[in-house]
Amino acid sequence: MGTLLKDLFSPTLVVRMADNIVLHDHRFDRDGFVNAASHDMDRLELKQRSNQVLDALLTYLPNDFSEAAAIITQSLAPAQDGSINDITDPQEQASGPGIRGWAIMPMADFIARKGQDNVELSMDSLYHLTQRFTAEFAIRPFLINHTEQTLAILAGWVNDPSVHVRRLISEGTRPRLPWGIRLPVFVQDPSPVIGLLTILRDDRAEYVRRSVANSLNDISKDHPDRVAGIAQEWLQNGPETRQRIIRHACRSLIKQGHVPTLSALGFGSVEVVASDLVVENAVVQLGGSVGFSLYIKNSDPSARDLMVDYAIHHRKANGSQSAKVFKWKKLRLKKDEQVLLSRQHPLKAITTRKYYAGIQRIEIIVNGRSVAQGEFELQI
Repeated sequence: MGTLLKDLFSPTLVVRMADNIVLHDHRFDRDGFVNAASHDMDRLELKQRSNQVLDALLTYLPNDFSEAAAIITQSLAPAQDGSINDITDPQEQASGPGIRGWAIMPMADFIARKGQDNVELSMDSLYHLTQRFTAEFAIRPFLINHTEQTLAILAGWVNDPSVHVRRLISEGTRPRLPWGIRLPVFVQDPSPVIGLLTILRDDRAEYVRRSVANSLNDISKDHPDRVAGIAQEWLQNGPETRQRIIRHACRSLIKQGHVPTLSALGFGSVEVVASDLVVENAVVQLGGSVGFSLYIKNSDPSARDLMVDYAIHHRKANGSQSAKVFKWKKLRLKKDEQVLLSRQHPLKAITTRKYYAGIQRIEIIVNGRSVAQGEFELQI
């Protein structure tokens, strides 16, 4: 069994932090910090462990923020490039001088907690910290409390040689970053974020480009038509790397069958003729699978690209149905060309869905338009 993620935040890591901090602050109570930061750590989850270390930093680092920030920066390991997985590798965290990896999380949170009255120094600290882990969570209070000043600083980092600094720009400004504080100002108007993403869209590092895509996916949840417009604009004469960004950025909209997005990706309105959907088994036991098939014919006067999805409308406890869309197939059909599509869909117990017995509906969707339906009974 591999190491649990939370166990990367260990008493050993706390001792390593203390040994590096005391090198730059001879008044630092090393033993007091270690005892407070690692107290009953084995009983805590990852974020609880990080918060306990943060509390110890707040207690044992100097009250003067400038002095504390300098100590934090001086205690860091040499900056590294590569992915965050390289930085957080247990062997990397324990090798060489200085602090890197998961220990950076509470240090960045310290800056966010104590540094709101000194944005310039705080952002400089986060600039160094993010190169040893990530500051994508810690930067968000500054974006909320000091929006314009923080954005101006980020704009000056778009060409930074560090991949981690450039990624901080796209990841830290995500309006709905998972596990991070939501940024309401950018949920409402993502224009400042889009401006930064446009600069970073062709970044030389896939690590950054993928972050750009994830940020656009966030934006699509509140501004789907705007992201569809961005997709159409960015795809014009864009390199293959940008095409991959757009496909990843639009994944939620594609799954929803958002017509403007599908059109931007080349899957516009098309005249298709679909046969009746044949459901192979009218009754399915939970743990089995339902099979279905149909013919689809392109009746447009020219060859067309088709994106075929299907939705299972699962029965809910109150008898209503809730649709879950699944990706199926991309194909290109010539004029009057016809194809037979078949699928087996498993209905197995999973932790993210509770099944209810009764009638469930299958819907076939081509380029965002429903073309055929059928149903089956699920028995539990």
